[in-house]
Amino acid sequence: MLLASFISFRPTDIIDVLIVAYLLYHLYKLTRETVAINIFIAIFGIFLFWLLVNALNMQLTGAILQQVFSLGAIALVVLFQPEIRRFLVNLGASYRTRYKWGFDNFLAYDKDSNAEIRIRSVLKACINMSETGIGALIVISRSNSLNIYKETGDIIDANTSSRMIESIFFKNSPLHDGAVIIEKDRILAARCILPVSESRNIPPHLGLRHRAALGVTENSDAFAIIVSEENGNISIADHGKLHENVSKNELSRQLEKLVSKD
Repeated sequence: MLLASFISFRPTDIIDVLIVAYLLYHLYKLTRETVAINIFIAIFGIFLFWLLVNALNMQLTGAILQQVFSLGAIALVVLFQPEIRRFLVNLGASYRTRYKWGFDNFLAYDKDSNAEIRIRSVLKACINMSETGIGALIVISRSNSLNIYKETGDIIDANTSSRMIESIFFKNSPLHDGAVIIEKDRILAARCILPVSESRNIPPHLGLRHRAALGVTENSDAFAIIVSEENGNISIADHGKLHENVSKNELSRQLEKLVSKD
């Protein structure tokens, strides 16, 4: 009788287990390539120990661990703030992609009429800088606001053009360090400071431009283009993934996809 009551499951228990498993799986995916994975494993181990203590009815140890978990909730939010933010950003981006008839789409503005001009300008600038060995970092916003990063640089608010982009990243330009942020068909700011990714899987030959590009796409749904100053290779970062040495055709395809109405 005792065994039967122990192994009995209600439908809500199964749903409860699936929800917890889903959250733990995605939290692990977000932290497995960062130093936060060590904290995640330690906390999970302590939690399993706490379950064992409760099962054995060890009241004193259980009470101590209960207080640790109660007071540690705020600490967890602080420790995993980047991962929680990234999870929510990815969740929101996934919703917007899958549900074209979502409530937010009824309030969305029409696509930029100058999207084709922006594509040609960004593509031409990247190709020219690649051929001349000029390093660059260009961030194109999607739905998430990049104002927090825009405010770290110099406000420009100019039409997007290849000449403007190339002049910003020219080696003797005072604005060439940092990132350029583009929204719709406007260059909002230059010399912007971006968050650097903590991923341990970034190849050591890549510099801060690539880490910053990866970092901003981990913390928002922005799209980033990196032109290497050393070898002229073009890389792109999107949704926390870095793609090195992409071809001109692939860059063009990604830019077209970025502003596509589909």
